[in-house]
Formats: sequence, structure tokens, C-alpha cells
Amino acid sequence: QVQLVESGGGLVQAGGSLRLSCTASGSIFGMNVMGWYRQAPGKQRERVAQITSDGTSNYADSVKDRFTISRDKNTAYLQMNSLKPEDTAVYYCNAKVIFTAYWGKGTLVTVSS
Repeated sequence: QVQLVESGGGLVQAGGSLRLSCTASGSIFGMNVMGWYRQAPGKQRERVAQITSDGTSNYADSVKDRFTISRDKNTAYLQMNSLKPEDTAVYYCNAKVIFTAYWGKGTLVTVSS
């Protein structure tokens, strides 16, 4: 089993920044991808960004040039700049170990206008 613990969410004004962290523990040998997803009220969960073990990253079009994902061993970070009200959502950390996906409990990000 893999446990994912997120932190860093909160309330911020539009144009502000937040940094999310996700630390993985447990059976993480073979963990090849870490990523962030988000789910806004009434909407489906969507992938925000992900990063592979070799450092390759990709982003949703809606966050390109504003968000940056990084990774240090078993911790993934999401630096979010120029936040917009439409970025308001619960952000979930995701990790893939071989063929199994794990999820954190989520952290709420609220961007006020």
C-alpha cells in the first residue's frame, strides 16, 4: 500500500500563489509517476499536471505557464502562480506504482475574486 499526504491548500486572492506538497510513503518501490488532479464543485476530476521519475512533466492547457510541478524523491510539489477563481477546487495527489494508482485525500484550494 502507498499513502499520500497532501498539504498547502488554503484561501488566496486572485493573482496570488500557493504551493502544494504531496509526500508518498509505504510500498513506493517502482513509483513511476506522481501527479495532481483537481475537482471543482459539480465538475469531473481533471488532471492538472504530472511528472515521471525521470523528470518529464506535462500540464493541462488551463494551467500551463502558471503552475509548475516538481519532484524530490517521494515528494511532489505543485507551485501555483497567478491563481484564478476558476482554479478553486479540491486538489488530489496521485501516484502510480507499476500499474496501480493511489490517491491522497485532497486539499482544498479556494481563490477569491
